[in-house]
Amino acid sequence: MARNKHPEETVHFILDAAFRLFIEKGYERTSIQDIIDQLGGLSKGAIYHHFKSKEDILAAVTERMTDESNRTLTAICSRTDLNGKEKLKTIFKASINRPVQNDIFTVAPNFHNNPKLLFSLLHDTIENVAPNYIVPIIKQGISDGSIETDYPEQLAELIILTANVWLNPMIFDNSEEESCRKFMVFNQMLQGFGLDIVDDEILSRLKELTSIYRNNK
Repeated sequence: MARNKHPEETVHFILDAAFRLFIEKGYERTSIQDIIDQLGGLSKGAIYHHFKSKEDILAAVTERMTDESNRTLTAICSRTDLNGKEKLKTIFKASINRPVQNDIFTVAPNFHNNPKLLFSLLHDTIENVAPNYIVPIIKQGISDGSIETDYPEQLAELIILTANVWLNPMIFDNSEEESCRKFMVFNQMLQGFGLDIVDDEILSRLKELTSIYRNNK
């Protein structure tokens, strides 16, 4: 690879190669050397100039894949034709049904062996997803009467942590049956708050993603 490329082009080149390998071989079975071998002469030092570790490369790959999703979530939050509860349901369906989820569940590592990535997920859930997407929707729901709670921030964290962490087979290595049972409890919890926002379509998709992850371990 020519050394006079702009840094942004070099980063994209690295991420493209890493993404292909994560899909083909799986994250755990891909080494930094494997990535280097795909880069047409780019040195290991050049990679480490941009990324501190393979985990950092995965985080960047995942962030790039989810940029479009974040734009979708922003668009849903901005809609004026839905009440708060309807927005929550729309976000759940849009999030789990986006095609990029298949890629994420294919390339993602076992979080048990990657505490840094697990912390990153938890931090993003609490510091970004809950306050920027879920809290405003719950507050709208309180105003329009579709959601009843005195604790919108805490309810937002509970919902999104349960959805992103407790239901996540990449963290707990759930089987399809275990994912199904957890989903049933999640549904019961939401209904206890008057939020009938998940359904059999979402359950079916969760089982599909669980299968994708387990088949690529």
